[in-house]
Amino acid sequence: MDLTARTAEQIGEALRRTRKTRGWTQGDISARTNLRVATISSLENGDAGTKLATVLAIMAALGLEFRLVERGGSLEIEDIF
Repeated sequence: MDLTARTAEQIGEALRRTRKTRGWTQGDISARTNLRVATISSLENGDAGTKLATVLAIMAALGLEFRLVERGGSLEIEDIF
């Protein structure tokens, strides 16, 4: 699956769509990440104040990876640091 997101709302929607595709509830993600269901709901609803660590924890639980893409190419996160 290849998803592109540029806003908090798009990130939240992509994570919700992935979660539902797997047949998981927000409670399932909560159990896998030790995050509150309210936190997961907030992220899925596009809360721009969500911590990056929270986003990454949910992505890891869903088996997703974070990738930065430049127009015309791809930049691996390892190349940044």
